[in-house]
Amino acid sequence: MQKPPPEPRPRKPDPRFVTGSLLRHILVMTGTGAVGLIAIFLGDLANILFLSWLRDEAVVAAVGYASSITFFTISIGIGLSIAATALVATALGAGRRVAARRLSVNAHAAAAIVSAAFAALVWLAVPWLLTALGASGRTHALAASYLAILVPSLPLLALAMTSAAVLRSAGDARRAMSVTLTIAIVNAALDPLLIVYLGYGIEGAAAASTVARIAAVLTGLYGVARVHRLMGPFKPHRLAADTPAIMAVAVPAVLTNVASPFSNAYVTAAIATHGDGAVAGWAVVGRVLPVAFGAIYALSASIGPIVGQNYGAGNGERLRRTLTLSLLVNAGFTFAAWLVLALVAEPIAALFHAEGEARGLIVLFCRWVSPLFLFMGALFVANATFNTLGRAHVSTALNWGRATLGTIPLVWAGGSLWGAPGVLWGFMLGGVVFGAAAVVICYRLIEDLVRRQA
Repeated sequence: MQKPPPEPRPRKPDPRFVTGSLLRHILVMTGTGAVGLIAIFLGDLANILFLSWLRDEAVVAAVGYASSITFFTISIGIGLSIAATALVATALGAGRRVAARRLSVNAHAAAAIVSAAFAALVWLAVPWLLTALGASGRTHALAASYLAILVPSLPLLALAMTSAAVLRSAGDARRAMSVTLTIAIVNAALDPLLIVYLGYGIEGAAAASTVARIAAVLTGLYGVARVHRLMGPFKPHRLAADTPAIMAVAVPAVLTNVASPFSNAYVTAAIATHGDGAVAGWAVVGRVLPVAFGAIYALSASIGPIVGQNYGAGNGERLRRTLTLSLLVNAGFTFAAWLVLALVAEPIAALFHAEGEARGLIVLFCRWVSPLFLFMGALFVANATFNTLGRAHVSTALNWGRATLGTIPLVWAGGSLWGAPGVLWGFMLGGVVFGAAAVVICYRLIEDLVRRQA
């Protein structure tokens, strides 16, 4: 009987981040990621812009309330995609391509299942959630209508985020960027058509975002499955076997990311006590902030694959240098964004037809509060490192510390003493202590790993 030929050994991939200039890797990954992320945030900003042209403050305030809930649902997708990055990048860095392919398939499946269940719960709870945030009357009805269309598309967004995470893990920054860029392009094309020309208003904005998410899923799955061959047939028993590893990263990562929308929701409720004008100003700030600091959001998403590949390859010294360079890049991006915001504060307020309390909040943020995002960026960088190195619980503790101890007392005190501007100051000051603490803890973790490897 002829002996069957041996199975071919899996092709060892080229883990591109374990050699070469770390600064170049960070800048290239961040630059391409920033293009896609900022494009998405610009799409959200365009929603507010076109809706503000309706000259209806209740509509803009409704989006502000709804944003607190959509921010919460998006954080679920981000947490699931972090698990994909941590597992797939580490497997590729160790040369285990077959394992990376299996983990990619199961990470996508887990993202779809978990996000679908969560979307169903949120969709049913939308009226109660809006009431808890302080929405009422026509503003409540508009926000509920917006969310009734948008929330069911959460599984699509989670799948798109997971595909982008796998592409980044493979070092394909350009295709990862194309996933997020697709959302922005489709949104930009449909927003004026549906909101203004066809007159669907806030429902048109939600419909445009839903179509954009469908397009992003198709773009991401094509890159993962057809280009990188990191997608195969789904087998339930393999998902069951990989679920503990996926959830070990995903659960604390989701909890970490949910902390930000929790604090955001508390701030929205605190702002709501000062009227719809203040909520409208907060809604604009909430859209301007990620556009201005999109490169920092991209930085925190981009260093995960770099950390993961070097961790998988056992390059402890490059882990330390990756963290240091990422923090320096964070500082540079923050200073550049602050300079631009300070110069265009008044034009931004005028562009959105903001007056009174709304205008004051926008100008205050752009000129004086925005530099404090330096510490938020440091926290994001540390979180990405913790998650990839198997210490996601540390990210969870730090983020919830910032969302509670670093937010609630300061926002309450600021609002009581100085009104809506005090709420904004309190929200941003809370990140200072926890951002600094995260950096110290992160360096200690890396030093411990380097000693173990030595």
